[in-house]
Amino acid sequence: MKVLILANNDGGLLHFRGELIAELVKAGHEVIFCIPSGELVPEIEKLGASFIDNPFLIRRGTNPVDDVQLILFYRKLLKRIQPDIVFTYTIKPNVYGGILCGKFGIPYLVNITGLGTAVENDGPLQKLTLGLYKLGLKRAQVVFFQNEANRDFMLSRGIVGNRCDLLPGSGVNLQRFRLLDYPKDDGVIRFFFFARVMREKGIEEFLEAARQIRGRHPNTEFHVCGSCEDEYRGSLEACEKDGVVIYHGSVKDVREMHALSSCTVHPTFYPEGMSNVLLESCACGRPIITTNRPGCREVVDDGVNGFVVKQRDAEDLISKIENFLALPYAEKREMGLNGRRKVEREFDRQIIVERYLKEMAVAEEAKEARR
Repeated sequence: MKVLILANNDGGLLHFRGELIAELVKAGHEVIFCIPSGELVPEIEKLGASFIDNPFLIRRGTNPVDDVQLILFYRKLLKRIQPDIVFTYTIKPNVYGGILCGKFGIPYLVNITGLGTAVENDGPLQKLTLGLYKLGLKRAQVVFFQNEANRDFMLSRGIVGNRCDLLPGSGVNLQRFRLLDYPKDDGVIRFFFFARVMREKGIEEFLEAARQIRGRHPNTEFHVCGSCEDEYRGSLEACEKDGVVIYHGSVKDVREMHALSSCTVHPTFYPEGMSNVLLESCACGRPIITTNRPGCREVVDDGVNGFVVKQRDAEDLISKIENFLALPYAEKREMGLNGRRKVEREFDRQIIVERYLKEMAVAEEAKEARR
């Protein structure tokens, strides 16, 4: 079959869907991916897929003129490629790609990787986005959600019917993110923040916790890994100058950081589907401290492989970090091992690959029946 993948960036496609692409190519399918050009495109092509540049997809753009251009681009693309099935990821490919696939009678699978702020926050933009989503999902072969809360939200509003199913997020590649030895007991406890440095990822709570904990426990270190939004550049530099945090910027291979880490702190309140930060941390055998919200709570068993904290609550975060610090070394290490066991049971990326292949078989049978 000819498979067309519509997504919004090269990083997500390579790091979270690369195994699926490789498996499709191995099975003899022709795979074409259409995304904005990026530096990782050649790596995706090495998997055996063909690339089509999409210059009209602006990820956070809200200009309707840009969206009209994107729709016209997708329309021409579908007519030219004539795919047997289409996979869509992220909101604009899901909505506009879905509407056009439905119009042309092309089977398509939708993956809701998170609702995003446009859907989570009440207001006119939410109503508009949900209306578009309803059109985009209307004729999908299946709509995949990454957590129950997102699924139930869309079901309760009549946006999607019984064609939906749950996936364990994007899963985690257990071979790439292998269990790492827990850091030696050298007297220093190192906490890592892996995310874009932005308000919704909980950077303010993390920095406040770092200030207070460092003051009480000088044997701690707080590390930040991720690109920094302009509004936090000054405060992050000040914290680094004062010895509160160590900033690494964007890290190419986070496994190197996990090897140093005692614990991952992820105080996010961003509306994501399932946190890849937490999945990768657990796969490497690292305890996690994270918020009680969809996309995070599914990965943490409180007191077993980490601790749960309240959203936007620096004091609760500080309390849970103190709880972690009070644990003996052996119990910290065991928390990390519990996390590894959990992702092996519930979040192996092969689960997602097999689910997509199952839907591919359904589409192939339908194609044969139409002949």
